Amino acid sequence: MFDYSAFTAAMIRDIKAYEDALPVMHEKCRSQFFLHQEPTSKVCLFFHGFTATPEQFVPIGKAFFKAGYNVLIPLLPGHGIAGNWNADNPPPLPENPEVYQQFGIHWLQKAQALGRDAIVGGLSGGSTLAGWLAVERAVQINRALLFAPYLSGTNKLVDLVVQIFNIYFEWKTKPGVTSFGYDGFLMPSLRLFLDMGEDIIQQVKKREAAPMFIVSSDKDLAVGKEEHEDLFKAAIAHQPQCWYHCFDRSLDIGHNMMTEAEGNDDVDLVIAIAKAYVESDLTWAEVEKIGDRIKQGYSFNAAVNELNLTPRVSVDMPTMMALFTNFANVRERQEVYNIDL
Repeated sequence: MFDYSAFTAAMIRDIKAYEDALPVMHEKCRSQFFLHQEPTSKVCLFFHGFTATPEQFVPIGKAFFKAGYNVLIPLLPGHGIAGNWNADNPPPLPENPEVYQQFGIHWLQKAQALGRDAIVGGLSGGSTLAGWLAVERAVQINRALLFAPYLSGTNKLVDLVVQIFNIYFEWKTKPGVTSFGYDGFLMPSLRLFLDMGEDIIQQVKKREAAPMFIVSSDKDLAVGKEEHEDLFKAAIAHQPQCWYHCFDRSLDIGHNMMTEAEGNDDVDLVIAIAKAYVESDLTWAEVEKIGDRIKQGYSFNAAVNELNLTPRVSVDMPTMMALFTNFANVRERQEVYNIDL
């Protein structure tokens, strides 16, 4: 018989010992776990971004834990390790995609032991890994939350540099904005995510992936939303429960959208639409039908009632629909949609 308490205790103990031995750069680099006393209906597995650490997913992790789910946020291989890293001594980031892929499979297996339905998600490179799992392990995954997946950059010339040159690149962080990870990296370490992203798009054109919610932003200067749109169009052709949203430029949500410390003052919107997706049971066509009625003047509740969708919508769905129907200032719509932000 599966001993949940012994399993979680051993997992936490083993990860602490492993990260102590690295050692990690600082405590915010450590893997983060938010666990209930027993398996939950859903379990979330989040992968942080290429230039970040698990701390990046603590806000959304806590939100899903509060909603009743177990949450795992492991430190990606080669990331967050203490050392005097620079161009002459670059950080030990993997250059083989199989390292990340096997890591993802390993943690998916752990997640499946902690809850009935597995939710995978990530930001940037971590989102690319989550997308790869959504394709390669589709039957094992209930939902995928892909925040700004790195499928290409916003500039084809930059993509070409990533593909060709093996240079060291130093990441520049805006004043007043937190950076959780390394200051720089060798380009082949990033290139593998670009290659993985291109493969994901090709694979979803051929076969059904797990339902995925792809989230972009017009203010994202790091990745290209055109490829996000291509991924959505390819995925929805086989899986009608895929969703897509691009944050309007007026919201000023950049690439690192998961924390206020990294510059996003509207993290609550990111969390709300993620929960709306995970906790609703709607196809994209049904989302569009709700949106059409709201644009005609229906209230949210009236729209879902007329469509007989009330039992299948999350309490966070009004926030998603406020964004979907192009209200630039979502907070002004709180009274109309009864949104508690």
